[in-house]
Amino acid sequence: MADTQEKKQIILSGIQPTGTFTLGNYIGAIRNWVKLQEEYDCAYMIADMHALTVRQDPVKLRQQILSAFAVLLACGVDPKKSLTFIQSQVHQHAELNWVLACNTQFGELSRMTQFKDKSAKHPENINAGLFTYPALMAADILLYQANLVPVGVDQKQHLEITRDIANRFNNNYGQTFTIPEPYIPEIGAKVMSLAEPTKKMSKSDENQNAFITILDAPEVIIKKFKRAVTDSDMEIRYAEGKDGINNLMSIYSTITGDSYETIERDFSGKGYGDFKTAVGEAVAEALRPIRENYDRLIKDKAYLEETYHDGAQKAAYLAEKTMRKVYRKVGFLAK
Repeated sequence: MADTQEKKQIILSGIQPTGTFTLGNYIGAIRNWVKLQEEYDCAYMIADMHALTVRQDPVKLRQQILSAFAVLLACGVDPKKSLTFIQSQVHQHAELNWVLACNTQFGELSRMTQFKDKSAKHPENINAGLFTYPALMAADILLYQANLVPVGVDQKQHLEITRDIANRFNNNYGQTFTIPEPYIPEIGAKVMSLAEPTKKMSKSDENQNAFITILDAPEVIIKKFKRAVTDSDMEIRYAEGKDGINNLMSIYSTITGDSYETIERDFSGKGYGDFKTAVGEAVAEALRPIRENYDRLIKDKAYLEETYHDGAQKAAYLAEKTMRKVYRKVGFLAK
């Protein structure tokens, strides 16, 4: 029976372990990852090698990697359904990175907006890894012959360069890599900063009130929403120029499933204070099972270790199949 079943497409996605994941990470990515594992062969990784483009405290980074892995599981990523691993534990990522870096043009890399942005943010540490990271990112995707990569609008450039690198390699050496397509998730809220609603919510924001993390306590979540920037109009409606309220309505709609029309009707005649509290309470309640799962998992170091070692082993098996093919194609001797 299994032979007649259509082979599932492979989806790959990763997230860096720097800082606790935000509500934006959850709504925009991780929540969808959980749904996707029912329909696709999913590979989800903690992209810890990418974190090194910015200088890290080693002790803190180790804690963050373990915490990030536990958060994925707490959100509902199931290691029995999805390949779940930590990037640095699969040495083939670094190996393919070098081969692909030698097939990536300097001009392509210099056009990457993330390099420009991070160089401006960390002028004291404009390192080679920051410049060549797209080759590592391409390796992450191509190692597993991924068909689809979930991308938001601001990540399309990343996938485009991966496709260019893969096509170039295939043209030079023969068919080797699956060319990945973008997977555009269901329209979900692009969660904006609570302090500056014209910019995206970010865990690296210096203003702690600007973002909600997945693990924030309920009272902290409610307090941050109460402080959210709005406007002087005082009417709860979705409209141009009402960035703060639009953001809150978008979050509330995504969490509760209520349409904007329903929200406008339910909160008609009520003030912003009532609405901010309602959004905070809805978000706190939606994140409650994740916090509880996380608190249980992070205490069980043995289980986490066993799970990520098992994931790395499975990932390395798949990655090695690709690496053997790549090394043969470029002219290296067989091991």
